[in-house]
Amino acid sequence: MTNTSSPQDPQSLRTRRPVVAIASHSGYGHTAVIADAVAHGAAQAGADVVAIAVDTITDEQWAQLDAADAIIFGAPTYMGTASTAFHAFAEASSTRYFTQAWADKAAAGFTNSGAKYGDKASTLTWFATLAAQHSMHWINLGIQPGWASSTGSENDLNRLGFFNGAAAQTPADGGVDTVHPADIATAEHLGARVARHAAILSAGRAALFLTLAG
Repeated sequence: MTNTSSPQDPQSLRTRRPVVAIASHSGYGHTAVIADAVAHGAAQAGADVVAIAVDTITDEQWAQLDAADAIIFGAPTYMGTASTAFHAFAEASSTRYFTQAWADKAAAGFTNSGAKYGDKASTLTWFATLAAQHSMHWINLGIQPGWASSTGSENDLNRLGFFNGAAAQTPADGGVDTVHPADIATAEHLGARVARHAAILSAGRAALFLTLAG
């Protein structure tokens, strides 16, 4: 059943800071750097951020996801899809699917791989499908591809040219300090974009409730 409950305090929802949760897994630390960048972008855009490592998620953190205005999914791309730890989290989220507890929240995603392409589109598409199953609103990256002309460079935002979310490429044998600055900046953009849309959705619901109630 879709969650259609009315806001308890619609006036406060029009002005409060949105809550953006980042539910992610990082195998070797590279994706964690991207997750931190997403969190920084969301916070800079005015959101309260909750960071959750899905491989050690607690009951309290599940409740934080339930209370968030937006959930951003993140995981490395291994063998053409998200990591096993993230898949386990997604399957566990079926308890929320059956009640549609996350319906109408904003959602987005990010991923990292060792190769420039690395089948990251498969992971981002799977994240979007997961969000759709939960009846969430998918927020895409909102940046045209960088590094796509003779005047472009690898330092452009969205240098890898993905539309459905933030994608990063880090050498498989590199440390966390080798995560590309442009990928970090792209992740910050995604976090900020989701925070803005979460605020719009929250304020819009409150305004609609007040209009219908009046």
